[in-house]
Amino acid sequence: MRGLAPRLEGRVLAHVEARRPDLRWPLPRDFARRLTGRRVLGLRRRAKYILVDLDDSVSWLIHLGMSGRMLLSNGGEPVPEKHDHVVLRTDEGWWLRFNDARRFGMMDLWPTADVENHRLLAGIGPEPLGNAFSGPALETALEGRHTPIKAALLDQRVVAGIGNIYACEALYRARISPKRLALNVRGGRAEALAAAVGDVLRDAIAAGGSSLRDHRQTSGELGYFQHTFRVYDREGERCPTEGCRGTVRRIVQTGRSTFYCPSCQR
Repeated sequence: MRGLAPRLEGRVLAHVEARRPDLRWPLPRDFARRLTGRRVLGLRRRAKYILVDLDDSVSWLIHLGMSGRMLLSNGGEPVPEKHDHVVLRTDEGWWLRFNDARRFGMMDLWPTADVENHRLLAGIGPEPLGNAFSGPALETALEGRHTPIKAALLDQRVVAGIGNIYACEALYRARISPKRLALNVRGGRAEALAAAVGDVLRDAIAAGGSSLRDHRQTSGELGYFQHTFRVYDREGERCPTEGCRGTVRRIVQTGRSTFYCPSCQR
């Protein structure tokens, strides 16, 4: 969203082309026609969704899925790539391509005034970088939950937008075992975890995200946060905590890999 905003905000979408009728789900009827000629009033984010507010009181919802990329370029029309599914040009001459090899991404158009009630946004929890997310708020959201805390962090109803990598890294920084039951994360543990979630996300944003396979920034560059992982994808390595002699382990929880140090995460 931060990469797109400088090139889209205030600009007119002069040319829009949908090169297939669907992504994860079918695109809205007349999708390209409805976007063409619209001026972008602003961009914002909710959880893992980019919201592009348009001048006809409609918002364009975008989710990148697992492999989606939003790539910006200027000058002549870019050479089309196999998985460029949506292509547009602004009145300033910038091109934007949505490239998604796996087609797990999605796009929709929805009335701006009602966008929080969209079926994909309704019921999502607080933003982890917002004022509504805190230790006490997290403790309240976890009350009565007998699921492991790692799985609870991935539940978008508890907190918005946390993915598998960042859940592992936040639990490590907070010194909380991913196997600990969510309802037992209270008091100081909840405070530490809420703070760690914010710290991890801010560090990742500053580094341009994590590029393990598909992620690219809007410039096409890789993200660099993967170079500072402390536990994720480091199975068998020594725990980086000074004085800890533990070794990073990998387990599978709810179908996802979890990495943690059993010595210092309790």
